[in-house]
Amino acid sequence: MERCEEQSDDAGPPNGGTERIAGRGTPDRPLCGRERPVLFLTVQKLYQFIKTRYIFFMENQFSRTERLLGFRAMEKIRRAHIVVFGVGGVGSYAIEALARSGVGFFTIVDSDVVSVTNINRQIIATHKTLGRSKVSVMKERILEINPDAVVCDEECFFLPETADRFDFSKFDYVVDAVDTVSAKIEIILRAKAFSVPVISSMGAGNKLDPSQFCIADIYETSVCPLARVMRQELRKKGVQGVKVVFSTEKPVAVFYDDAESEAGEKTARRSVPGSVAYVPSVAGLMIASEVIKDIAGL
Repeated sequence: MERCEEQSDDAGPPNGGTERIAGRGTPDRPLCGRERPVLFLTVQKLYQFIKTRYIFFMENQFSRTERLLGFRAMEKIRRAHIVVFGVGGVGSYAIEALARSGVGFFTIVDSDVVSVTNINRQIIATHKTLGRSKVSVMKERILEINPDAVVCDEECFFLPETADRFDFSKFDYVVDAVDTVSAKIEIILRAKAFSVPVISSMGAGNKLDPSQFCIADIYETSVCPLARVMRQELRKKGVQGVKVVFSTEKPVAVFYDDAESEAGEKTARRSVPGSVAYVPSVAGLMIASEVIKDIAGL
């Protein structure tokens, strides 16, 4: 290892003068071989120096994400405007993850209010939020995570009849997390018309195994009854290439409790879907993952 030799107080520079010799240090402070004058630092190294100190001494809520994605990707995410249709078991977790990833602009759409049956699976649902508008509660949550975010909350039941309320051209990504087939088709058609990336959630009800969720093109899906209907309808309309999250798990028969069935009896009849906390949430997180990676170009 190269070392600097100490000089005595009366030692001078080789030429007997006292002036600084460029690149050679000064008489009272010899320069180690590894050091360079500040003037010789490149702009890139200076940027890295400042950025490193910023990360370690001025951390913010997105610093750990930036370590993985990088500054440029985080800027793309910060400037992105994402619309999420449906703030339920899937949509609420997708929004949560997007907010915690640094997305700067949101439009969130849902007409419903928080009910007691939402508490088992929706991140916005607690006993304190019962009866409140889902989009209002979600907006508050986003702003508590990122006060700099801009959030437009739309209390609207999205259908083809209400679609004109939304200008899809201003969105950078569209997330479909609604249940109604006609609404899902319209969301996809509008996104395609404006060449905006879209991802659609297939069925998450009556499932118990979150590990069977997959990301695929709609025409590569299987098992999921909702995906089958969507394939048929989209094919009729000539739609190609729609990214979806779907499950390969067969629907579980649910317990149906009414006057016509004994307590504890299971049935395959159409009824309100059963749900658990750890299934729709995974679908929502997978959607958020795809959105972030696509926006960041990963």
